[in-house]
Amino acid sequence: MDDLLAGLCASAEAGAGFDGVDATGLVSAVITAGSVRRRVDAVLTGLVGEVADRDRRLAVERVSPGAGCRDVTELLRRALRTDVGTARGFVRAARVTHREVMLSSGELGPAAFPAMAEVLRDGVVSVAGLLAAVGPVQRAGNRITAEEREVVDGLLARTARGEDLPDEQGRPGPAPSTGELADFSRVLMLRLDPDGAEPEDRAGERNRGVTFGSLREGVVPIRGGLLPETAAQLQRLFDAVGNPAARDAPPVATDGVRFTPADPTDTDPTDTDPADTDPADTDGADAGEDVCDGLGDPVDERTPAQKRHDALAMIVTVAAASGGFPDLGGAAPTLVVSVTAEDYVSGTGRARLEGTGWDVPVSVARHTACAGGVQRVLFDERGQIVSIGTTARVFTAVQRRAIVLRDRECVIPGCHVPATWCEIHHVHEHARGGRTHTSNGVALCWHHHRTLDVSGWQVRMRHGVPEIRGPHWWDPHRGWHRPRTHHGTPPPARTPAHALAPPG
Repeated sequence: MDDLLAGLCASAEAGAGFDGVDATGLVSAVITAGSVRRRVDAVLTGLVGEVADRDRRLAVERVSPGAGCRDVTELLRRALRTDVGTARGFVRAARVTHREVMLSSGELGPAAFPAMAEVLRDGVVSVAGLLAAVGPVQRAGNRITAEEREVVDGLLARTARGEDLPDEQGRPGPAPSTGELADFSRVLMLRLDPDGAEPEDRAGERNRGVTFGSLREGVVPIRGGLLPETAAQLQRLFDAVGNPAARDAPPVATDGVRFTPADPTDTDPTDTDPADTDPADTDGADAGEDVCDGLGDPVDERTPAQKRHDALAMIVTVAAASGGFPDLGGAAPTLVVSVTAEDYVSGTGRARLEGTGWDVPVSVARHTACAGGVQRVLFDERGQIVSIGTTARVFTAVQRRAIVLRDRECVIPGCHVPATWCEIHHVHEHARGGRTHTSNGVALCWHHHRTLDVSGWQVRMRHGVPEIRGPHWWDPHRGWHRPRTHHGTPPPARTPAHALAPPG
């Protein structure tokens, strides 16, 4: 194998530039490289089968733990420098082609699919082709007999070699593609197993599952299948978040959240909290300037899929904070985001989600710290912990209940997510001196909390009450407005007195 590797390296160096090769030569080179790759697939599958076989023996004979890996999948992922899906493919291929040693006689037992195993060793099919061919047969399980499985194995092998389409001289025809081989396998199983799989209730119990992929393009792919009752419950929660009519709440006006212009004469001599005013708000957009009442709901430009994601994020956040989950490492299951102090202050660099190894923007650390706590851990140049400190920035249960009672729902206009589902946002950032106090906290749903710094919405506190300023398209005057919920907020300050007088 070392000699083969040296030859391949020499070929790669010699073929680094293919400028002088014509189209026919390029196609021929690709075909040859494909043959080499299939042979390598066969070698790797054999190696994986042997490693998996030894990992089931006594501890001293196990290969993966001796290499510092949890199992053969992790060993492959590290040794091949590949993803989990590819590593698992080799493991599945080894299960159907490897001949294990019989404990009773010490001899090699038969492979699950001996004919297809030989096709793989001959370099006729790749691991992907092998799995596509045997997959439908494996899913049939015990619904076909051992004799039928043996016949199907032989038919699949003949088809893979092109022996099902011989020419006039009896020579094999062209080899099928992976998709064609999979289709042929499904046709065979439809003939042998016309009734299909087991009833859906038992199949669902076996097939249920959720799998997370690797971080790619800013998101973590998720795939799997939910039991019907689980999916229905999740859908109800989505409806509760996205549809005001689905909540058990008092009716909401058809035009959504109403606002009243803030009253500039509204002063409270007993209110001296420094978080109530923001000295940076000196752009001339006075809170009492003339703007229209009943501003319409803002347009939500999120796709349905994005809305469901944000609803799921909110559900997960609420569940984690409910206190009903088992402890993890002696504490509640808490999202931990690590970032250097310099990057946190400057807003540059990357943060890390502990327990995953995923790098995320520093903004994730800022959002997490706003609604959670900060623990400062200092290391010396050798990586030794030299100091641990904490900063109290988490709103207490009493403070949260008070803010929920005051705001009722997310304070962004048109958003009807109940405040009990929302995160509490520090209006004046804690890192810049903002206090963890009811006069500095507002209810924001998961989506609006994450997008507050880029959405055009602004929040400030005035005499302990939140005020909102929206984007220019929502309010051309760019005035500050006090949220009016459906729980009895006073009418606008400039409402004529005769309009409030009782009839007659």
